[in-house]
Amino acid sequence: MTAAPPPPGSLRPVPRLPVAPALSPQQMVASGLCIGCGACAGAGMMGWDDFGQLEPPPALPSEAFAALCPFSPAALDEDRIAAARFPAALHDERLGRHVATLVGAVAEPPFRERGSSGGMVSWVAAELLRTGRIDGVLHVHPGGAGEPFFGYRISRSVDALLAGARSRYHPVHMADVLAEVRAVPGRYAVIGIPCFIKGVHLARAQDAVLAERITHMLGLFCGHMKSARFVTSFAWQLGAVPERVRAVEYRLKDKGRPANLYTAHLTLDDGSTVQKDWPHLADGDWGAGYFMNAACNFCDDVVAETADISFGDAWVEPYSFDGRGTNVVVVRSPELARMIATAREEGRLDLRDVDADFVAATQAAGFRQRREGLAFRLTWPRRGVQPLKRVAPSADLPWRRRMVYRTRAAISRGSHQRARRALAAGQPQIYLAWAWLIYRLYEALAYARGPLAGRIAQIARQRGEPSAD
Repeated sequence: MTAAPPPPGSLRPVPRLPVAPALSPQQMVASGLCIGCGACAGAGMMGWDDFGQLEPPPALPSEAFAALCPFSPAALDEDRIAAARFPAALHDERLGRHVATLVGAVAEPPFRERGSSGGMVSWVAAELLRTGRIDGVLHVHPGGAGEPFFGYRISRSVDALLAGARSRYHPVHMADVLAEVRAVPGRYAVIGIPCFIKGVHLARAQDAVLAERITHMLGLFCGHMKSARFVTSFAWQLGAVPERVRAVEYRLKDKGRPANLYTAHLTLDDGSTVQKDWPHLADGDWGAGYFMNAACNFCDDVVAETADISFGDAWVEPYSFDGRGTNVVVVRSPELARMIATAREEGRLDLRDVDADFVAATQAAGFRQRREGLAFRLTWPRRGVQPLKRVAPSADLPWRRRMVYRTRAAISRGSHQRARRALAAGQPQIYLAWAWLIYRLYEALAYARGPLAGRIAQIARQRGEPSAD
């Protein structure tokens, strides 16, 4: 009896290329595979493109770069990196290797109050500093007045670390802080999204100084990277001139409201503020993919599988309604598992053990996009460098799911183009009218709601498919 094929999005061992290619940053940018992490660039060398995304400077093709870029088909994949770093850990296809999975928050003030979620990211970084395991933390921090609003810095005290707490959905790069690590001896931890953590691993493999000095990696669960135009859109919809924006808060915390009800908050050059809840914004549905970096379409890592420990939001009831914020945590390092266990015994952390299914359920939409959706996207014809992923190409999906992924890709691509035209013309409605219109199609496909829902349901029935998940 022939075994049934695995469902679309199942992972497989990545086939290795017979010959390592020589690639350049420009080839990766042109192929939509550059995330702008800065692992390949020197200090002060990253620049902005017309879409408000970061990109590296020109360089000649080389095998060294091909092995360094996290989206390169020649780079080590997440499974191989994690197997070398966590050889004794259990493995789950969704979470990668792990020794513990937890849900909860920091009981010790002020970490939960200062963070976007349960405070666990800042607490672990602070505990590493406090106990002398590290001398500094590479993490995203609010920048100076105006753009770029945020950037990587190295904090060497808990106070400095807490000043950079909260979520930052803005392009950033690591080129400058990696240069500082090379220049200043010490032991460092880095906090980053999955592709950035992978990029650090690949950089450490080529640079003995980074390998010695970057000792701990803290990962953040990730939906996708936004461009700087996301802030521009906030300003347009909040009645502000983009050039007057001086500070951005993506998730204004209010313990009296559900944690999953985000509020965009802008501070202007005269000190005044404007804000609006995300559901009232044209591009406030994260899953629709507005201003998503093209490389995010080819990522299969939701939970930072190569990090020593990684953190996400507990997007399941009852935690998603707790405005104080709650983390899910995947621990891979035995050292950090011991550190957390001690703090739990001391009452400093309010955590409970959960299984891998619980953690995966909190990120269900992300796994659909990065596994099922990626399998479908890999079947689309494309030019340039071809990604090599753990997910096998497959178009074996119902019509409506295929249309969700097609529409999401069109929203991602179109939002960059429309916002660029709107900026050039000084007419925000060029973008905003389009953003609201295409969302009507997306919500009908994804959620079976809105004015087009009836027509989408009719087409689905004609195809013998359910009208909604």
